[in-house]
Amino acid sequence: MMSSKRMRAFFKTAAVAMALALPASIAISSVADARVGRGGSAGSRGSHTFSAPPSTKTSPMAAQPMQRTQAQPTAPAAAPAAKGGMFNRPGMGMLGGFAAGFLGAGLLGMLFGGSLFGGLGGLASMFGLLLQIGLIALVVMFALRWWRSRNAPSYASGPAHFDAGSAQPQGGPAAGGVGTTGSRLGGGLGGGLGGFGAQAAPASAPIRITPDDYDAFERLLGEIQTAWSNEDKAALARLTTPEMESYFTADLADTAAKGVVNKVTDVKLLQGDLAEAWREGADDYATVAMRFGLVDKTIDRATGRVVEGGEQPIEATELWTFVRPNNGDWMLSAIQQAA
Repeated sequence: MMSSKRMRAFFKTAAVAMALALPASIAISSVADARVGRGGSAGSRGSHTFSAPPSTKTSPMAAQPMQRTQAQPTAPAAAPAAKGGMFNRPGMGMLGGFAAGFLGAGLLGMLFGGSLFGGLGGLASMFGLLLQIGLIALVVMFALRWWRSRNAPSYASGPAHFDAGSAQPQGGPAAGGVGTTGSRLGGGLGGGLGGFGAQAAPASAPIRITPDDYDAFERLLGEIQTAWSNEDKAALARLTTPEMESYFTADLADTAAKGVVNKVTDVKLLQGDLAEAWREGADDYATVAMRFGLVDKTIDRATGRVVEGGEQPIEATELWTFVRPNNGDWMLSAIQQAA
């Protein structure tokens, strides 16, 4: 008798738990991802396509890699072979060269009958030379710091919901970030005397993003979502790169074949900041992290019935990369999901 009561109580408890869990599972499955890009990562970011954008306040985690892209990975440039020897250690640079010359002069003095420091006029001359080397190094160091501060790129505070304060110049192109002024100067004293000679131009160089640019990014967020929702292919071709247009056109054809249409309304930028901005040749690039709200749903074309999503606003965080060819208008070049 007791066992049958316990069994009935167990089944009642299980039935209540399933009843409570069912609405939650329905709500989870009702997320439509009907917005442009369908919640995936696609497009190209120039030479930065296969490197993750720097983290920001809006998107502190690494972005998802591209799932669709027409860019081709390039092999990293081979590093020059390290030379051996006491004064060719990494970081010795100009001071190492002076030390090597100093030791060479002493050895020549010994070979020609003098003491180790005979060729330099004795111990007092040695200390005098070291003092001169130290003064020269200080002058060069301060000169380089002044030059870097004078030529450092400036980042304007973005209007509205954009905050550019977290965007900082990253490492050189090999590291996948924005090249800094220091990298163009050969890395300071550690680069040796050769650092003052002609340097090869970097593959990408940082650029300044103005409040007008941030206004353009926010405007494009809304216009592209609206064009996608209205299936306006002409507008998508005007606002995006040919690569992104091809992806969006294929996605629209897929939804049409399924007899549904994606509808996105009430798009509102909630927070955004600059991840990185750089120039490649005649093209400017900017990757911006954006958290925005929207009403996202999929509707049956024949009946108008909501298949997925609903009228409840949701939030999404994505990294959008914009490109500006030849100082023209900004266009969407890539979308990446925040991890």
